[in-house]
Amino acid sequence: MFDNEGFDGHEAVTAFNDERSGLRGFVAIHSTALGPAMGGCRVWQYADAGAALTDVLRLSRGMSYKNAIAGLPLGGGKAVIMREPNTPTNEAMFEAFGDVVERLGGRYVTAEDVGVSEQDMVSVARRTRYVGGLPRDGVSGDPSPKTALGVFLGIRAAVKARLGRRELAGLTVAVQGLGNVGRHLCTLLHRAGAKLIVADLNPAVVDSICERFGAVAVDVDSILSQKADVFAPCALGGVLTADTIARLCVPIVAGAANNQLRSDEDGRRLFDAGILYAPDYVINAGGIIACGLGYLQPGDDALVNDRVAGIGRSLSELFERSASARVPTNLIADALARERLGLPAKSALRRAA
Repeated sequence: MFDNEGFDGHEAVTAFNDERSGLRGFVAIHSTALGPAMGGCRVWQYADAGAALTDVLRLSRGMSYKNAIAGLPLGGGKAVIMREPNTPTNEAMFEAFGDVVERLGGRYVTAEDVGVSEQDMVSVARRTRYVGGLPRDGVSGDPSPKTALGVFLGIRAAVKARLGRRELAGLTVAVQGLGNVGRHLCTLLHRAGAKLIVADLNPAVVDSICERFGAVAVDVDSILSQKADVFAPCALGGVLTADTIARLCVPIVAGAANNQLRSDEDGRRLFDAGILYAPDYVINAGGIIACGLGYLQPGDDALVNDRVAGIGRSLSELFERSASARVPTNLIADALARERLGLPAKSALRRAA
């Protein structure tokens, strides 16, 4: 684990296994310097346990950075559940996961993420109180609308910084991934007058978005090379590499996916190519803001909305610092996050601090 590419001085990593329910996976706590480590639980079919470990390490570090930049009194953690091929999750599995969270004694607070539903979190909450994003007073706790709103505001900030435009009307946005967040984002972009190019592995979802919003559908292999004003990656991480960056035909990358950069060097590649990159954990913080504040201060919807609105302002400031210092945006954001967490700057970040 200590030699894993995702390891970054994590405070704790817990492997869990429940043979009765079939539950297997990891919880990673990156930092509790600012408060209990909060981050979603992801269900995914991994190639092996090593791939799951790498994912949970990288995601939990991203949550530390995300919560720090968002100004939340929360640390960073994440959980991944390893799904076997052709084996659906079940209620017993999530109840067993609740036992795992409870045994951590509040150091980790879980929430909904990829492959997990609100009802799954209700099952988790039967065994532990350390759960965010639960339904309250008949209102859904699904964080995806707030995530999408933050991404939308971030896209507007990026368009203003890179293109000098305040409105999105007439611009083209290529959206990769039409899950909960991607679909909500398409709705907001369409209302703002943007043209959409979309791709997803689910043809029925693609057809629905095209019918509702007049979007143009392309296959998942060609979405990266579409000529557009914004590329919005909203699927899984690692999409931006030396190879894929060379294929981009956009001046802006701004989307909801976590860990979009395969490495820090890919942020430099975007910068050198003249592509403005909105760091993922800054632009996609709307969901954790909603879950985190809902957990810490339930009922304060005005505070949630104000903090989500602040995502655009934070990105505008970050873009200005990047342009002034001539340093990639990902390094500016990482340096700021590590400073707030009280962590030493990495060598690649010192010039950005």
